[in-house]
Amino acid sequence: VQLQASGGGLVQAGGSLRLSCVASWSDGYLNSMGWYHQAPGKERDLVASIGSSDSKWYEDSVKGRFTISRDNSKNTVYLQMNRMKPEDTGVYYCHVEIKKSDYEGDWEYYDYWGRGTQVTVSS
Repeated sequence: VQLQASGGGLVQAGGSLRLSCVASWSDGYLNSMGWYHQAPGKERDLVASIGSSDSKWYEDSVKGRFTISRDNSKNTVYLQMNRMKPEDTGVYYCHVEIKKSDYEGDWEYYDYWGRGTQVTVSS
């Protein structure tokens, strides 16, 4: 599985950025997609996810400001970040879950993360 993220950069507080992540893989089905945020010196936390049926989840601090979406025809997940704050600064990692059928017909799930893209919000 390869994940190619783009769209990070430097933005002033109150500004916007849009992250994109294209997934490529050779086996299985693309299930959920999402974005993790790792602030300097902190752990990596999930900030938004979107399921295969378009169900969405947001971490409380980004609700109303960030919007996650996906284009299944392009195997791409997006994160539109508006009204950004300095605390949004950090590395954003794209995440996908791939499901595969085992020999008994049950599903197995595998998680993958991209390399990350840096986002810096200046005050």
